[in-house]
Amino acid sequence: MINRVLIRLKIIQIVYAYYQNGSKNLDSAEKELFFSLSKAYDLYNYLLMLMITITNYAQKRIETAKAKLAPTKEELSPNMKFIENKFIAQLEVNKQLDEFITNQKKSWDNNQDFIKETYEKIIDSDIYKEYMDSPESSYADDRELWRKLYKTIIFNNESLDQLLEDQSLYWNDDKEIVDTFVLKTIKKFEQKKGANQPLLPEFKDDEDKEFARRLFRRSILNSDYYRHLIAENTKNWDLDRIAFMDVVIMQCALAEILSFPNIPISVSLNEYVEIAKLYSTAKSGGFINGTLDGIVNQLKKEGKLTKN
Repeated sequence: MINRVLIRLKIIQIVYAYYQNGSKNLDSAEKELFFSLSKAYDLYNYLLMLMITITNYAQKRIETAKAKLAPTKEELSPNMKFIENKFIAQLEVNKQLDEFITNQKKSWDNNQDFIKETYEKIIDSDIYKEYMDSPESSYADDRELWRKLYKTIIFNNESLDQLLEDQSLYWNDDKEIVDTFVLKTIKKFEQKKGANQPLLPEFKDDEDKEFARRLFRRSILNSDYYRHLIAENTKNWDLDRIAFMDVVIMQCALAEILSFPNIPISVSLNEYVEIAKLYSTAKSGGFINGTLDGIVNQLKKEGKLTKN
């Protein structure tokens, strides 16, 4: 699940904190990096749980309405299609998710106001109304309902962003990327796999985990050389006057460009320019792109960089 986009973001955060906190313990900083990445995987599981919690809330609403002193005919015979959703029923018994819930002891129990708010948005949506009115009832329809609901109501949700930020500082910048993993998971679910449906693994393979470790260590251990290159290509600037985050971003970009021969230079440049837009000043993207481009050209002329 943890892809290289997320790995780069986390490395930028940890390298920046490494210098700001005055820490010189590389091993501790590396442990912090992998802990931070594991928290992103926790968020992935936690957001999968959210869909189950909303469905359970809907069921409780129906049960409460039936228990009223004088329930209406509609309350006594409600449309059960939403709470009997086959995709959610499969997700609720998923062995990997159940293991996460058991081990992490995570729940949405303390966020009932948010659950209520989100459920009411769902039942007011055209997506929900069309689904409930449709005479069709299939696993594919049930799964597609939640793909649409997640994409339109949970994906860009300021209330949820604030709630998650209050729960973990590690989740501040993770949700947008993790949301894409949740949507991918919904799409991949197959009814025939039942409770054994695999969720996305924490790392796609050992290569990505090694990419994270190597990029982080090279960014720190070769920092003097990278900053020398940056200073040479920003001669009209005092290095101390350049935004420190810009220096960190370029330092990590150079570590990647010089340490991973199989990653095209253009890919690395584009990734770190996008990070600059997210984490630094409005002009940082252009400044970083121009500086790194100059360094790349210099290294190629000197025969120190041969890849394209």
